[in-house]
Amino acid sequence: MRIAVLDKTRCKPKNCGFLCIRMCPINRTGSECIVESEEDHKPILSEILCTGCGICIHKCPYDAITIVNLPQEVGDPVHQYGVNGFRLYNMPVPKEGVVGLVGSNGIGKSTALKILSGEIKPNLGGGDAEWENIVERFRGNEIQNYLEKLAKGELKAVYKLQHVDKIPRHVKGKVEALLRKSDERGAFDKVVENLYLGNSLDKKTPDLSGGELQRVAVAAALLHDADVYLFDEPSSYLDVRERLNVAREIRSLAGKHVFVVEHDLIVLDYLSDYVHVVYGTTGAYGVISNIKGVRVGINEYLSGFLRSENMRFRDEIKFDVKAPKDTTELDPLIEYPALEKHYEGFNLTVDEGALYAPETVGILGPNATGKTTFARILAGEESPDNGEFNLELPFSYKPQYIKVSTKLVRNMELKGELVEKLRIHYLMDRPLNELSGGELQKVKICECLSRDASLYLLDEPSAYLDVEERLAFAKYIKRFAADKDVSILVVDHDILLIDYLSDEILVFKGEGGKNGHAEKPTDLRSAMNSFLTRMDVTFRRDPDTKRPRANKSGSQKDREQKESGEYYYLG
Repeated sequence: MRIAVLDKTRCKPKNCGFLCIRMCPINRTGSECIVESEEDHKPILSEILCTGCGICIHKCPYDAITIVNLPQEVGDPVHQYGVNGFRLYNMPVPKEGVVGLVGSNGIGKSTALKILSGEIKPNLGGGDAEWENIVERFRGNEIQNYLEKLAKGELKAVYKLQHVDKIPRHVKGKVEALLRKSDERGAFDKVVENLYLGNSLDKKTPDLSGGELQRVAVAAALLHDADVYLFDEPSSYLDVRERLNVAREIRSLAGKHVFVVEHDLIVLDYLSDYVHVVYGTTGAYGVISNIKGVRVGINEYLSGFLRSENMRFRDEIKFDVKAPKDTTELDPLIEYPALEKHYEGFNLTVDEGALYAPETVGILGPNATGKTTFARILAGEESPDNGEFNLELPFSYKPQYIKVSTKLVRNMELKGELVEKLRIHYLMDRPLNELSGGELQKVKICECLSRDASLYLLDEPSAYLDVEERLAFAKYIKRFAADKDVSILVVDHDILLIDYLSDEILVFKGEGGKNGHAEKPTDLRSAMNSFLTRMDVTFRRDPDTKRPRANKSGSQKDREQKESGEYYYLG
């Protein structure tokens, strides 16, 4: 079965003069495989006449066309966004407990949640479909009863949206009033305490940080009394402690149907009972796998092979258990002294330390404890209060908060090799202010790495990136450091990412917004034990993939590791 998909946001037929139509060999025979739409003057691709030759794909300068041969087993789509539009195949299975969805961006995870919430009525690939036909389509499947209740309006669903930064545009007022209005379960005090929202109650929504907005959105969803709870990326903007607190609260919804889309695999593993792997081609189609136990599902996702479906959808992602790096025989790239920086209401202290090349150093710590300030001191954008400090090295810095403009990506100083490695070539003719969050993040990472420097610092590079983009970035960063013989610092809250890319880790501790202290960079075991002890969470390694996994609080493994003082298990 062959499908043809056109990304209308990328397609610019006036600029290319309909190269796809002019070059299509079927059109030259008298038939019309590709024609211009009278409605929006964009190409329409015939999936019946298309032979899959790929000429139109290669000729399109904007990567707007995708032609895919699907396995017959996926059947007909559950939902399709118009002619040559994105298609979703299969549906998640409702279970008592938490069902996670894992997969790359743009392959239908959010669409699946919107169908489950009742926001989207599945059209079965056509223009419209009756609920009777929709239920019949899934007769004999576990989701049949769920869809019947959804059709009759007998399910109350609460949906925590993905883009919490849009909340202030639509929701006004103080946090306390908004949450009390949502409190149908009488759990206001408990949820506010567990999500550390006490200091945010008197604030208005436009005054909230990204992390506060996320926690308020999660709290509002948790306070509703519903049959179904759907959380779309609940960990973005949150530090590690906040992510695990949110995960614990979501898991507390015992006896309900809970669905979660999450790109932080440790958080997804920690909160889920079951997992669906969603695979496909970004913007073209997505297939939801059979339901799997959480460990098996995530392991199969990393392996790129679904056993029950006998389907390989990409190459395997492997984790290595690293021995501590021996720096005794190495000359440091830079040695920095103990540093201090004081602001009104906030103090930062930094232990003296050294950075080496080639080396990748992960930086972990709670929000608002000075990680970005430390980066700005290294970059020369801030001066310490206890003396002068000059890096005296070429330095490249990608900040946490990215400023956008109307500048074209093509007009930025980007190296061609990096453009290809980070897969942003199709963005070259688009202005920065029209890019999605993930696209903008990759462009800015590319810009940072394109500068000639000895020391690179990337502040929260995983923001808006999906799982595969994060791990591909981590893999490339390690190789970049070795090939260029440079030192790279990476600030991030995704522990799996930090574990994957780091030679050493620099840990920040303190009370967010009041004080912060940075320890010197140390080996993974020492640094992770220092960090996780304060987080009160233990990690083990999966025996098959070697990925880090958070132990459930109070489990036998959790108790054993806490008793031994080994919060981070290397073996």
